[in-house]
Order: sequence, then C-alpha cells, then structure tokens
Amino acid sequence: MRDFRSISFHVCAALSLAGALAIAPQAHAQAGGGRGGGGQDQQDADDAKKKKRDLEFGKTVAPLPQLKNAGPCPYVKVLYDAARYIDFKDGVVSSSSVGYTGEISKISSMCLYKADQPIRVRAQILFELGRGPQAKGRTNVYRYWVAVTDRNNAVLGKSYFTLPATFPAGADRMDKVESFDDIVIPRKDNKVSGANFEVLVGFDVTPQMADFNRSGKRFRANAGQAPEVAAARP
Repeated sequence: MRDFRSISFHVCAALSLAGALAIAPQAHAQAGGGRGGGGQDQQDADDAKKKKRDLEFGKTVAPLPQLKNAGPCPYVKVLYDAARYIDFKDGVVSSSSVGYTGEISKISSMCLYKADQPIRVRAQILFELGRGPQAKGRTNVYRYWVAVTDRNNAVLGKSYFTLPATFPAGADRMDKVESFDDIVIPRKDNKVSGANFEVLVGFDVTPQMADFNRSGKRFRANAGQAPEVAAARP
C-alpha cells in the first residue's frame, strides 16, 4: 500500500527566502529481505550482497533522471552523527545488549528548477535495518528526519517521519526504501542557486547513539549472533 504524506512549514531568515518549504514523503517500499547467520562465511556473503545491492540500487527503485536546471542541485547527504541507529539495552555498549539497529546506507537524488521557481528535489533513501539479541518481537518503528539548511549555516526547516518495519520470521536484517517526490525549497530570485542549500537526512537518535556514531565503532554484520565488537574506525 502506498502511504502519501505531506508536511510544510515556513522558512525564515537565511537568504531572505519567503514562502514555505514542503517535504512530501511518498511511500514505504521494502527493497530487500531478511537474512541471518554468523561467522566469516556469513561476513563475506554479507559484503558481497552489499556490493551487489549498491550496484543495483538504481534498478530496484524508480530511476531519478538528471535534468537540465538553471543551476546546480542542493547537496543531499546523511548527517554522520545520525547515520546509524543502535539501541542498547540499559545503555550498555556491547553486542549482547543490542536491540533494534538501522543504517542509512545510500541516497539517490535529483532536482528541478528554472528562472526564479522554487527548487524541487526528489530523493530515494536506502535503510538497512536489523534485530539484535535484545530486540523484542519482530516489529519496530524507527524515526528519522529530513532537514534543509542554508549550506553550512542555519537550518531552514526540519520534518520528522516514521519508518515501520516488520522483520520476516527467522530474519535479523532487512532493507527498506523511502521515496520523497517533492522537497520544495523556495528562492528569493533567480540569483539563488541550489548550491546554497543542503538536504540532510538522519535517524532521530539519542545523545548516546550520536556519541557512539561519532566514536567510529562498529559491530560486525553478525552482531546479533556473536558477542564481538569490531575495532574502532577513524
């Protein structure tokens, strides 16, 4: 079932923008199935699947054609501190304490604008979701946000969305894709290009989750099966 939502709010201050910035998520589309297991063989298989999934990402969802615009498109990217969602039971940072997990692994985007028209951005976001040993049940509702900023400066608008996920029986991981067909960024005049803006995406994380993300630590792909933690990455 397609789930259409529309949220708009007023933009103030930066670049003397006027009007409303609208973000309209289109649908919750499942892009992949669950998988389980552990060990090095499973790690190698997961790595191979990830490479294949990245290569085929544009084929599993509707393509986003590159259009000729009046200027460059806004940057669309994931905020590093909020790129991953890892729920630790009782705040204990260990693989055996992991509940539900998530990672924003890939974004595809395009934009359209001419003359002094607003910038209209389309984006597709690939979420990789997981269940650790402390996950209760097979269903979890993740929360994430999409924000538009005056590049490297003020936040012009931010909206929150929910991402329900029901894991197949026996599966500890799954993929989902969220599509945004209409992120509208007003412009003062035709001298304001898309290069002045950024569209940022991230999970709604707790301060502890953000600290863990900043530390660079990562659990292995089979964290739900084995109590090991990979070495911190720079």
